[in-house]
Amino acid sequence: MAKSRAEYFRERRKKKKQISFILEREKIEKLDKKLEEKNQTRTEWLREKIDEEIK
Repeated sequence: MAKSRAEYFRERRKKKKQISFILEREKIEKLDKKLEEKNQTRTEWLREKIDEEIK
């Protein structure tokens, strides 16, 4: 039997946590340009940086 949408999101929130923050537009635009050159998303980049920091 398939889980309900509500159940799915309850389980997801147990395993994952969202972060959000505001930065200067100029910095984000520069970052986006660098990431585009590397063919990398913001999420991929941030996960990589977090992994580097916590290892």
